[in-house]
Amino acid sequence: MAELVFFSGTMDSGKSTLALQMDHNYGVRGRSGLIYTRGDRAGAARLSSRLGLEVGAREVTDGTDFWAEVGAEHRAGRAVDHVVCDEAQFYSPDQVEQLARLVDEMEVDVFAFGITTDFRTRLFPGSARLIELADRIEVLQVQSLCWCGARATHNARTVGGIMVVEGEQVVIGDIANGAPAQVAYEVLCRRHHMRRMTADTSRRRSSPDDEALWA
Repeated sequence: MAELVFFSGTMDSGKSTLALQMDHNYGVRGRSGLIYTRGDRAGAARLSSRLGLEVGAREVTDGTDFWAEVGAEHRAGRAVDHVVCDEAQFYSPDQVEQLARLVDEMEVDVFAFGITTDFRTRLFPGSARLIELADRIEVLQVQSLCWCGARATHNARTVGGIMVVEGEQVVIGDIANGAPAQVAYEVLCRRHHMRRMTADTSRRRSSPDDEALWA
């Protein structure tokens, strides 16, 4: 039976690396698949991991219709046994429902990879729908670490080195070329996310009084 599986984790937990590995493993067993992504750090129509691995992919846009695209592949005589969907938090709820339909009506395995919450600790609409519809939810076991050494559980956005909790839900950062000026992301434990204390903030503590405040 085909499945819709949602692999979730914070940034730096190896989601894209696992997505590439899943496609490779299925490919060497003679299964054909499609790779999708949206807003990858390497640019449009690329799926890349922080370990340096990178492949071509189909770029998801607001107008992407997974049901129509996979159906077109089948009508052209090209088998699609599985679909790998990276950065799935950026997909719309309707697109997630299309993926579920591929599983239920075309027997296509769908492996979706993404973070669950944004920099404000709010669920992304795509992730929320995946949680509601997925046959399985797998939390990645590769732990990201906060600057303090604790397990990172939250994604933080910084602008000019300062953590922010307001703004557009989706702003691409952490990309060498084309990123909005000074926008970056960092993973933090809940304690330091609540205190808005990033690695840069911790380095700038200069007095015993400051340390007592943040302790």
